[in-house]
Amino acid sequence: MRYFVAVAEELHFGRAARRLHISQPPLSRAIKQLEADVGALLFTRSPTGVTLTAVGAVLLDEARALLDHADRVRVRVGAAAGAATLTVGILGDGTDPGVSRLAAAFRRTHPGIDIRIRDTDLTDPTCGLRTGLVDVALTRAPFDETALTVRTLRADPVGVVVRADDPLSRYDRLRLAELDDRRWFQFPQGTDPVWQSYWNGGAPREGPVVRAVQECLHAVLWNGTVGMAPLGHDLPAELAVVPLVDMAPSRVVAVCNEGDTNPLIRSFIEIAAAAYRR
Repeated sequence: MRYFVAVAEELHFGRAARRLHISQPPLSRAIKQLEADVGALLFTRSPTGVTLTAVGAVLLDEARALLDHADRVRVRVGAAAGAATLTVGILGDGTDPGVSRLAAAFRRTHPGIDIRIRDTDLTDPTCGLRTGLVDVALTRAPFDETALTVRTLRADPVGVVVRADDPLSRYDRLRLAELDDRRWFQFPQGTDPVWQSYWNGGAPREGPVVRAVQECLHAVLWNGTVGMAPLGHDLPAELAVVPLVDMAPSRVVAVCNEGDTNPLIRSFIEIAAAAYRR
């Protein structure tokens, strides 16, 4: 139903997929399954987008009411059970020692809290925070910080990832200007422009579109594409990372919505700051 509402409001599968931070094929399959369940077409498709059918318009009103009710039920049942949950979005390396220390410290401080983890791809640096999919995010800056509260946890130097047999891999360090003739990773259309610009070294680039870290690594391995990554991450033997001397560090940050007064979220951010200082 959430997928259906997104398509109905955007009237475009591509925009709805970007809003939901998923790829388009599973979204299309979900809508087709919903149409099969309903027994009628919900959208009229065209090359420029979609329009709601009469059946789709009726379902949209019902779907919105159903989702609102589901949210109220979740809150009331959780309150009655005395249960509390926190949904955390994580972008990046889940094996980071900082994450492990944070998890252990948070469990000690809040043993009764149910933590839900949403592991996200590279297309949304807020991990679904703006769309309400998560309560707080562990991610990397920079990105558009409008209406968000951002706490820096650590700053990591970055380097350029190349194939081990690439002549650039023999350098001890590089400058961005030495990469001007190379193809770079690109994120899908609609990705935060501040985020895209940083990972392209602040200049317009051309290259393959990627969504996940593994896609980045395969783009280097198969096509000789270059891209940036924080130093210190383990890479396959076929790849190498060379430090960039004229790039600002990549900041690991904890992020929540501006003005959020949930004490659990505030506690999470404070515990994260202490865990990453070690």
